Amino acid sequence: MNKFIRLVGAAVLAFTAAASQAAWPERPITLVVPFTPGTGIDLIARQLAASLPRTLGQPVVVENLAGASGNIGSEKVARADGDGYTFLVTVNTFVMNASLYKGKLRFDPQKDFSPVGLTSWGSLLLVTHPSNPANTVDDVVRAASAAPGKLSYGTPGVGTPHHLSMALFLDRTHTAMLHVPYKGTAGAVTDMLGGRLDYMFLPVHVALPQIKAGKLKVIATGSPKRLPQLPDTPTLTEAGLQGADVDMWYGVLAPQGTPPAIVDRMNREINAILKTPATAAAFDAQGMVPATSAPADFGALIARDAKRWDDIVARTGITAE
Repeated sequence: MNKFIRLVGAAVLAFTAAASQAAWPERPITLVVPFTPGTGIDLIARQLAASLPRTLGQPVVVENLAGASGNIGSEKVARADGDGYTFLVTVNTFVMNASLYKGKLRFDPQKDFSPVGLTSWGSLLLVTHPSNPANTVDDVVRAASAAPGKLSYGTPGVGTPHHLSMALFLDRTHTAMLHVPYKGTAGAVTDMLGGRLDYMFLPVHVALPQIKAGKLKVIATGSPKRLPQLPDTPTLTEAGLQGADVDMWYGVLAPQGTPPAIVDRMNREINAILKTPATAAAFDAQGMVPATSAPADFGALIARDAKRWDDIVARTGITAE
């Protein structure tokens, strides 16, 4: 009799859970952006928030919760209920931070989240001043090898994607340069345009106008494939640097424990939005390319990226400021 009661109870619970998931969503959904309004991540979230209500039937709200390199917003989502009403829209600094803030984060990027899917890729370009005689990656490597630690490179700050990308480049080429960190991109770009820095990795939407104006020269793209905006510019891989692509991925995650049915539904809805011309145009203006993935594939990407950046941080000794 007791066994029968337990079986009935389990069946009721299962039915209730299934019914609840089938009814999802029953109230507004929040997309947490761990950075300030106006960033590329914010644009992605607002594009999704404008389109998702059409098929989900509920409002979708964007909440900007900036601070600590994205860690404050990420922690909030990690601690949220896995009920399908809170999601994180983020960038690959999400996994970089786990290495940079080793032992200091109050969440685990892999254990405390359920990947929903990619939204896009953003490319970084290795650029220099037009007066620099270097035109290829081989030229850069030869110049750096001839004067270890003498050439300079700028970044928006310690531990930024720009910094780790150059650290990866230097690691793969077995060279050294002087790191000049700035408090943001603007100052670094100003000095780059003035010829006071030798090299820098810049997002394509920041660098491209300066390249077209002849104020910057592009050496290579950090993307796995050549960019349509720069079809004649080789990738780092084409230049012989294996595993050196430094593109930034953007994606959506849910708190761990979110029902798979809800994760899959959200994945399908987001993927449909990413395939629309309006989304492609909005992303292109920010130098991003829409990208879709299954939740499991996005999870595998996060795991690979976490290991790669963990290795680089460990070898270089970079720590967040």
